[in-house]
Amino acid sequence: MGRIKEFSDEISSLVESVRDSVVTVVVEAIDPLSLIEAPVRGVGSGFIVGEGLAITNSHVVGSASNVRIIYSDGEVGVGRVLARDPYRDLALFEVDRPGARYLRMGDSDKVRVGEVVLVIGSPLGIPGPSVTMGVISGKGRTIVANEGRIVLEDLLQTDAAINPGNSGGPLINMVGEAIGVTTAMIPFAQGIGFAIPINQVKRFITLVSRYGRPVRAWIGVFVAPLTPELARMIGIAERKGVIVVRTILGSPADDAGIRRGDVILRAGGKEISTPSELRNAIEDSVDRGVIELEIVRRGSKRIVETPILVEEL
Repeated sequence: MGRIKEFSDEISSLVESVRDSVVTVVVEAIDPLSLIEAPVRGVGSGFIVGEGLAITNSHVVGSASNVRIIYSDGEVGVGRVLARDPYRDLALFEVDRPGARYLRMGDSDKVRVGEVVLVIGSPLGIPGPSVTMGVISGKGRTIVANEGRIVLEDLLQTDAAINPGNSGGPLINMVGEAIGVTTAMIPFAQGIGFAIPINQVKRFITLVSRYGRPVRAWIGVFVAPLTPELARMIGIAERKGVIVVRTILGSPADDAGIRRGDVILRAGGKEISTPSELRNAIEDSVDRGVIELEIVRRGSKRIVETPILVEEL
């Protein structure tokens, strides 16, 4: 009983330390003729990530330019939407509450399956926030949303209970760090919810801070994971990497001499084995303007430095 009480107290203290950073996000429709507010059309969650800045899901804010913010103490404010990226399902908004406590962002690359986590938010639109507990039950998950128009990759999967209104809220580890943004649930399954890894959030904020808007960084290749069967077929000893399926004519990768059938082993100094890892490496190198790739072609390794193009979404 002593250990249970100790664990319970730890959870309660953890929730107390982070609850003021979690907000309820209310999106309202306005009648353009009468200028009278229509009934609430959407409620989600969000959390403060820095001085005057908070994060939520893109699908929570929709096309709104302003949202109503309800803080944990019941105070109501207005948040100005600064940027939204539907392909990441992330939105950054401004909060006008000087000195508000913000959540520390952890390192989602270090998250382990089985790790205990908390989901904090406003389920069913009830300001709270409310808390559920579970574990990380999977990593690297992919879900298809919006009738196939949006594919979210590398998601964290959790069995912590997630309900409508939790979207945009934080997934918290046991040291009080945000390791993800709750983004979706499967309504016909039980115990399956997803969160965008916090490292994707960091990249999103970095790109918006630098360019003033959501952008896509790319080099012009389509790749697929290298499988042992593919490695044997093309006659290379390596078993991890991504194989170039297509290079866009006139792209930085094309100009750098990268060709179909090349295998990219490392990008930006990191080993890669999935298309999303290559994309992450490119975004991590955007400040340099170029990315160093280690490729192998017909058994011969070489280093190629490829410029990075940045395009507005």
